[in-house]
Amino acid sequence: MKFSFSSEQEEFRSNLRRFLADRSPTKEVRRLMETEAGWERDAWRKLNAELGLTAVRIPEAYGGQGFGFGELGIVLEEMGRALLCAPFFSTAVLATGAILNAGTEAEKQALLPGIAAGDTVATLAWVEDPAHWDAAATALTATPSGQGKKNGRYKLDGFKSYVLDGHTADLIVVLARAPGSTGADGLSFFTVPGNAPGLSRHALQTMDATRKLARLDFKGVEATLLGQAGAAAGPFESTMTEAAICLANETVGVAERLREDALAYAKMRVQFGRSIASFQSMKHKQADMLIDVELAKSAAYYAAAALDDGDDDVAAIASLAKAASSEAGLQTAIHAIQIHGGIGFTWDNDTHLWFKRAKSSEVLLGDAHRHRELMMQRWAA
Repeated sequence: MKFSFSSEQEEFRSNLRRFLADRSPTKEVRRLMETEAGWERDAWRKLNAELGLTAVRIPEAYGGQGFGFGELGIVLEEMGRALLCAPFFSTAVLATGAILNAGTEAEKQALLPGIAAGDTVATLAWVEDPAHWDAAATALTATPSGQGKKNGRYKLDGFKSYVLDGHTADLIVVLARAPGSTGADGLSFFTVPGNAPGLSRHALQTMDATRKLARLDFKGVEATLLGQAGAAAGPFESTMTEAAICLANETVGVAERLREDALAYAKMRVQFGRSIASFQSMKHKQADMLIDVELAKSAAYYAAAALDDGDDDVAAIASLAKAASSEAGLQTAIHAIQIHGGIGFTWDNDTHLWFKRAKSSEVLLGDAHRHRELMMQRWAA
């Protein structure tokens, strides 16, 4: 297990940070979050044409760069730091993960090159009840359409909610179950075009406007089977493990940005003729923030390395990283608001943008309490 990044990885991080600082200043974040889509396709294509970020973890055989989760974690951390408004997590983490984990060779060859090139925006739709992030709560049904069992065509009926970028995605990977099945049995993945007849998509009102969510309603929507019928439970769990690790890395980027901004403000703010950063209580708060962020970084980096190394305990480690980063991100955001004082949560101050992302990321994929329970279950198994 490596405990530091290579010189090539550090150079990649440095270049990416400069690029995102130029392309995603706060003014641009505020502009995009006010739009219905939340991102712009031309900017998305240019981002991938210049840096190939959606291709980072896709194998070279499918048009990708073939890097690991260590590199993907760097991308996500820097995107969290810059609060980039783009469908990266939905496309490069969720949808790509589901296709790689569940798809056949022919399906990967057909679906992944478009994602790697930045031409296809994709997402994964699986949540129906906000209290349940696992596959067992799936109620949306998939019924064979004509010769569906032979040609892989099915009709989907039901709904999905809290779908990241679901209202703008070109391709939607949907988790559904066979009628009458329960639990982990009868679950399958399907692919649906974003403009499929019978599919209605509605953007949801969210606290964090930088990360768009949508509700999708399926009424006899034609879908194509992805992978093996009834065998999606295992690939789904692998995809969620990867997503939890990726989200942990993104969250530590958010937390680090909040910590640095709060420290810069404390050095600048003068009270009683002194910088407030010189007050003992402020020094204690800054020290607490630094410790929280560094511990969360260690957990997130370790989890990404464990995933690349094929560690047998990677599912438990993923939950550990998600729990640690969720709490560190939100607590750092709370401290940052307090340090800024009365202006900290005003609209004109930027701190609230990262605060809202920290809060939305805390509950996305399950909060710290859920992941600690999962961690104990997985280590006890």
